[in-house]
Amino acid sequence: MFRALILSLFLSAPIAAAAQSTVPTSQAQISLSFAPLVRDAAPAVVNIYAKRIVETRVSPFASDPFFKNFFGDLGPARPRVQNSLGSGVILSRDGFMVSNYHVVGGASDIRVVLKDRREFSAEVLLGDKASDLAILRLKDAEDLPFLSLRDSNTVEVGELTLAIGNPFGVGQTVSSGIISGLARSGAVTGNERGYFIQTDAPINPGNSGGALIGMDGALIGVNTAIVTRSGGSNGIGFAIPAALVDQFVTQARAGETRFRRPWAGMGGQTVDADLASSLGLERAGGMAITQVQEGSPFAAVGLGVGDVIVAAGGREVNSPSEMLYYMTVAGIGAEIDVRAIREGRVAEYTVAMIGPPDLPPREDVTLGERDVLQGMKVANVNPAVLSEYQLPILPEGVVVLETGLIAPRVGVQRGDILREIDGRKITVPADVVQALSTARRSVSLVVERGGQLVLLRFRL
Repeated sequence: MFRALILSLFLSAPIAAAAQSTVPTSQAQISLSFAPLVRDAAPAVVNIYAKRIVETRVSPFASDPFFKNFFGDLGPARPRVQNSLGSGVILSRDGFMVSNYHVVGGASDIRVVLKDRREFSAEVLLGDKASDLAILRLKDAEDLPFLSLRDSNTVEVGELTLAIGNPFGVGQTVSSGIISGLARSGAVTGNERGYFIQTDAPINPGNSGGALIGMDGALIGVNTAIVTRSGGSNGIGFAIPAALVDQFVTQARAGETRFRRPWAGMGGQTVDADLASSLGLERAGGMAITQVQEGSPFAAVGLGVGDVIVAAGGREVNSPSEMLYYMTVAGIGAEIDVRAIREGRVAEYTVAMIGPPDLPPREDVTLGERDVLQGMKVANVNPAVLSEYQLPILPEGVVVLETGLIAPRVGVQRGDILREIDGRKITVPADVVQALSTARRSVSLVVERGGQLVLLRFRL
């Protein structure tokens, strides 16, 4: 047995020598070392140090175990420097790179350190909190190492993968694993709009924004979240697919400062076994349309409430988050083929991807210093407003875009729909100004929040 082992090692020597200078191309080479792959990919993965100024309120009773529960954070607002540590991936020689929004969003100073210890300042060109992605540009940088993007549709469960990042600030670290799941909904991470690739490659704090690469050395996804009870990696990590990153880069290069998604103008829900039975379907699967707005591109081709979308762009659809993802990676101006079931029959549709229309006009109104709720900004509900402020589908009304200083103290929140003020129905922003101008000592507001009506009362 010992002789056989020695013979095996001698036979493996030529393969090992090849693995030192080329990317692994066979299972035998992969089993020997990931080093050539890491050597090529790691220089494009960077460490990010970001600073942001935040205002915090500290109660004078914070140290009292009894009174702090009653008074909360009522102290004066004080500016404080908040530091964050994360990772990023360079995507082009001229310094375009990607990271997570929660790493760099709102930062006043961003410093990027490469593996070769070069340092650059960076600015955020395009960020989106809902997708947790940000595209940055390194200042005065050129001829940089970078990773190419891989088509996410080619990724399969079971593929070997590497996660590269800066966990816990210890320095660049590489961990290995496999792709353990695809099309993971953001519900598990608290981001209902999210759509992720799942991996068991260990991902820890500081890995956010780092690279998840395949055995071809291309970027599969951007590491962004883990499911954990202890704070450490338990082998359930999530990465944002490279196809979505590509759409962000395209828009950033086009000069967009706010990420634009195609407008669906519809709402839906996952078809489970009970819903499938009530709709007369043979099995669970697909997304049932539950709401359709006027002017929706899906309504334009004949789709409506009760229809079940089962595929989009040649891929299965099983949830609203999947449908939104497929539309987003297609991009505004594209067309997407949709397969749907209507009254037991399967039909094909071609739907145009359009931006959310700003109709009816939003008519922004900001209340002045003499108004009861000074500083509060309201507007008509329309598709553009819903998209810009990431609000759910609503038929009509006046939405609170910004609360100002006074409104939060009486319970008003950003995204609330104003329905009544002192018994007066609110339909346009001018109604808000008129109703508050005639308000007396006691004011009552009826707002819609999360599909429920909430009554708020306060005295002047």
